[in-house]
Amino acid sequence: MATIGDVARLAGVSRSTVSYALSGKRAISDQARARVEAAVAELGYTPNAGARALATSQTMVIGLLAEFLEDEFAPAMLQYIQGVSNTAHELGYDILLVTEAEGTRGLKRITDSRMVDGVVLLNVAEDDGRLPVLRAAPQPGALVGLPGDCTGVDVFDLDFEETGRHMLEHLARLGHRELILVSQPEHVELRGGAYVWRLRNAAARAAQARGITLHAVSGASRQPDIGRDLHAALDAHPGATGLILNNEAAAAALPSVMHERGLAAPRDLSVVGRYSAEFASTFSLPYSSVESAPDRLGRMAVRQLVRRIEGEITPDDPYVVRFVSPELVDRGSTGAPPAG
Repeated sequence: MATIGDVARLAGVSRSTVSYALSGKRAISDQARARVEAAVAELGYTPNAGARALATSQTMVIGLLAEFLEDEFAPAMLQYIQGVSNTAHELGYDILLVTEAEGTRGLKRITDSRMVDGVVLLNVAEDDGRLPVLRAAPQPGALVGLPGDCTGVDVFDLDFEETGRHMLEHLARLGHRELILVSQPEHVELRGGAYVWRLRNAAARAAQARGITLHAVSGASRQPDIGRDLHAALDAHPGATGLILNNEAAAAALPSVMHERGLAAPRDLSVVGRYSAEFASTFSLPYSSVESAPDRLGRMAVRQLVRRIEGEITPDDPYVVRFVSPELVDRGSTGAPPAG
């Protein structure tokens, strides 16, 4: 029985190009399509998913493990899922989304049964219990998020330490001397959400080096709790002239809180957050922000994973840890602190 690999070799193209030609999921050149069609006809290849899996041990499916956790803002998580899914489809792969609360069970089920060719993990914790299962699996894995131990997997993440420094120093250069940092809920940090303390600790070190007072507080992940948390933080620190947001729910709630308090940015309070441009557009946020790059991280993870699946990267090639550097999108919400 001819395989997709046989077709690719005869046509002189990659397996993914054969998949594009057969599925129509992505445009390819007329010349490449003609070579694929000729190879299919010559070999008598039948693109049946079940037969293909038996013949090649490939399913053209990527497993995506993501959880919608109560203490995280669901719209933000959806952006990461969309980035992974869109890129997988562009490369000729389908997505099997696993959202079981017990992630290790779901991961073991789909890898042991060979339901997928590779796995992408989201919601990555510092000491993530899914990683031993993934390292033991025959399929390769890629992570969006930095664990404590990156052995045996490719890792992609925003550089949260540099982001914390970047946000703090941006406000420091404008003359601010007292700031509030609103992070994710405490539960996120307690279960190993290292991005919370990576950003906070880097901002705190930068603040100390510059003699700036930084009040670090946690905020809820939904309304009305996050609104109350923002009011409480502003009440507790009336001398603060700037606000740093490492909490998407806080960013979404802040416009109404500012309106209720009669505040405007940057006239009364400078604001800088961490979220994507799409998130800012969805919630009509007028605040400057560091781009969290969920689409870019998803693309990077899936492309690296597919290269491993298709043999462009061998098992002997080193695994990578790559960070996206922070990029500040200026929406005019930061300026010099108010006089007096």
